[in-house]
Amino acid sequence: MSKLNFDLLKTMCATHAPSGNEVGMKDFLLDYIKKEKKNWKHKPTIYAGDDFQDCIMLVFGKPRTAVFAHIDSIGFTVRYGKQLVKIGGPRLDNGFHLVDENGNNATLVSGQDKLEYKSTHKFATGTELTFKPDWRETKDFVQCCYMDNRLGVFNALKVAETLKDGALVFSCWEEHGGGSVSYIQKFLQEKYKIKQALISNITWITEGVTHAKGVAISMRDSLIPRRSYINKIISIAKKAKVPFQLEVEGSGGSDAKELQMAKYPWDWCFVGAPEDYVHSPNEKVHKADISAMIDLYNVLMKEL
Repeated sequence: MSKLNFDLLKTMCATHAPSGNEVGMKDFLLDYIKKEKKNWKHKPTIYAGDDFQDCIMLVFGKPRTAVFAHIDSIGFTVRYGKQLVKIGGPRLDNGFHLVDENGNNATLVSGQDKLEYKSTHKFATGTELTFKPDWRETKDFVQCCYMDNRLGVFNALKVAETLKDGALVFSCWEEHGGGSVSYIQKFLQEKYKIKQALISNITWITEGVTHAKGVAISMRDSLIPRRSYINKIISIAKKAKVPFQLEVEGSGGSDAKELQMAKYPWDWCFVGAPEDYVHSPNEKVHKADISAMIDLYNVLMKEL
């Protein structure tokens, strides 16, 4: 595919939207969709509003497959005084730079039995602090906080440019236990008879999954998807000659957890670029793996 411009990703990585307060990303995405849909090859039906809380769905044509990309991030909630409570599972390195949605700065203080902030600003109880964005881009890599999962959202928006048939779901709460996917699955099943999903999310670099080897197709994490569906995806990837690597893990999860536990039987597969420095301000992804991710999603949405 042509050389990617990452300005959109950079903006989204700097958008305040921790789990439970995804309204910043919701508003940004609705504005973006309103402006850009005229340039897309096919026009979607847009579902948003009170019935879907802060989630958004784009449905194109006659959908067979739904792509799930969560829009929330990890972070911290100010408790009392300078105490912090984790949102999701952020890395707790002493000295990480934090920021609230108004741009007030703080520093993470993490030690034995201590999780606090240090700042000249006194934050009110309930204030959410997120990692302060520090965008870094080289010839081969992009690096910033919240590649997980603004990159998954970026992938879905690139797929939207040419998608004919399919649903794109921008979900909430994934980093802190979920809660939106079950009612979205019910809606898509009952209205559109969709029965299968791709999870547009970011995985981690391990001894078996490395930079610049392609998008990761996860065969399992803490849950095990149906093998026949995974085999179909691997077969399509091989035929399309899109670079990919296979992932096998015994822990971790995603929006797929809610899909597997929900009312209707759905197939699912996690397909995403791998990153280093997971859940930190320094999440790092190879540009070739991002291109492979977008290429594979475009093929899968046609072939599945």
